[in-house]
Amino acid sequence: MAELRHATAAASASSPFVALPRGGSGAGGGDDGGKDGAPRPSPPLHQRYPLPPPVRALLALEDPRSPSAPAYYRILLAVFAFLVLAALIWAPSVWSRLNAPYLCRKDGIRLRCPGVNERGSLWENPHAAATSWKPCAERRSDEISDLVSENETSGYIFIHAEGGLNQQRIAICNAVAIAKIMNATLILPVLKQDQIWKDQTKFEDIFDVDHFINYLKDDVRIVRDIPDWFTEKDELFTSIKRTVKNIPKYAPAQFYIDNVLPRIKEKKIMSIKPFVDRLGYDNVPMKINRLRCRVNYHALKFLPDIEEMADKLATRMRNRTGNVNPYLALHLRFEKGMVGLSFCDFVGTREEKAMMAEYRKKQWPRRFKNGSHLWPLALEKRKEGRCPLEPGEIGFILRAMGYTKESQIYVASGQVYGGNNRMAPLRNMFPNLVTKEDLASREEIEHFKKHVTSLAALDFLVCLKSDVFVMTHGGNFAKLIIGFRRYMGRHRLKSIKPDKGLMSKFFGDPYMPWATFVEDVMITHQTRTGLPEATFPHYDLWENPLTHCMCRA
Repeated sequence: MAELRHATAAASASSPFVALPRGGSGAGGGDDGGKDGAPRPSPPLHQRYPLPPPVRALLALEDPRSPSAPAYYRILLAVFAFLVLAALIWAPSVWSRLNAPYLCRKDGIRLRCPGVNERGSLWENPHAAATSWKPCAERRSDEISDLVSENETSGYIFIHAEGGLNQQRIAICNAVAIAKIMNATLILPVLKQDQIWKDQTKFEDIFDVDHFINYLKDDVRIVRDIPDWFTEKDELFTSIKRTVKNIPKYAPAQFYIDNVLPRIKEKKIMSIKPFVDRLGYDNVPMKINRLRCRVNYHALKFLPDIEEMADKLATRMRNRTGNVNPYLALHLRFEKGMVGLSFCDFVGTREEKAMMAEYRKKQWPRRFKNGSHLWPLALEKRKEGRCPLEPGEIGFILRAMGYTKESQIYVASGQVYGGNNRMAPLRNMFPNLVTKEDLASREEIEHFKKHVTSLAALDFLVCLKSDVFVMTHGGNFAKLIIGFRRYMGRHRLKSIKPDKGLMSKFFGDPYMPWATFVEDVMITHQTRTGLPEATFPHYDLWENPLTHCMCRA
């Protein structure tokens, strides 16, 4: 019996499932220690702080022989399985969110953008915007050409690129795209003289033809002139039999296949006109939209002398203070034609308003009518943000954004309506306001005056190279610049689109304090700086090439 008692005591001392006695009958005597007076060791943690049975079962603190232990094990196993399953389900979503590129999303008319830890900058978008996306419309060396042989082409197409330089640029990109859609050969487009610009520039006077043809040689067959075997060349300009008309605006690719391609196959050479905005965006294949980007951003290059002069102007802008400094490019759309066409009301004398009314009546008699309806129409358009910003108005917005009188500003503009008097408020706020004529010598500028489009090309490139670009009204120039900067600058370059609707409300409140105006401007324009956003349906590809022509970096 003594041996049995000894074995039981030893088992009790070594088992983790048997609690030590609280009183003095334990192996050490009383509470003060054992026989030698040494203090008794503290009980284990699980004895001082009782744990729930399932946890005790997991930690092997529960006696397996206990009737409740199997149930605890089953509960614990079910909970563990549920957690593992939830982790497997949510892990991809969490991983994708952690690794998601910087992308703003539309929320009604608002644009919601991811938050960043960077401090706001006057001159750059957040670094995250630049590291998320990269251009991917260029032709890769390993890309296989799907160009059909010369004998298999459907025929030749010939287009007139109408309007100013930037409208012509879009027409050229669309011409390459429809040639690809129909497997046709493209004859080098003719830049048609515009009624406003009155310019006789040819394609080769402004663009590098060799680069254009060679860069696209694996996409579309392009020839410099009408084939020699075609002897009725005048028909392409005058004959209805050789002209495809009545193409709807933003036509889908299928329209060309169903309606234009049969005529090209029949006649072999066809002219298409008019050719302004005759190809849609979200109703053509992705590869066609990517080809349009390839033409716009890579194939269409200005002549070397234009590129070199633009580089000089940009360098002079950055070194005007003696040190390298950033500069802002302002596209100021306030020419007489734009003011008249807008049918908006602007500050001016009675004499000025009467002269503008006569000008509108002469240029747009159907819209003008008797002029009685124009005043309420002008107010409505201003509230909706459809009126060009005056020089003084854009000056207030720039000052509210934080740009100071020391800021260097390059102005791309035609003849401003109202002349120096209209420009005075902007010049008073920003004395360092210059144009290409201020930066270049008379001899340098004279070389480019032979073609109006060459001067427009200089403005285009200097705006493109700026640290910040600001537009004051819509148009092809502004949207092409914004799209170009998004594509080539990977969204790091700021391109500001003022919210003219909100601005009209602010300018219409004479009692608004300056601090409130500044706060409203800053909040309103946080996301209007050319940040990455998805190309949604019916959105202009030239202003936002992200979805079609850019890839995750």
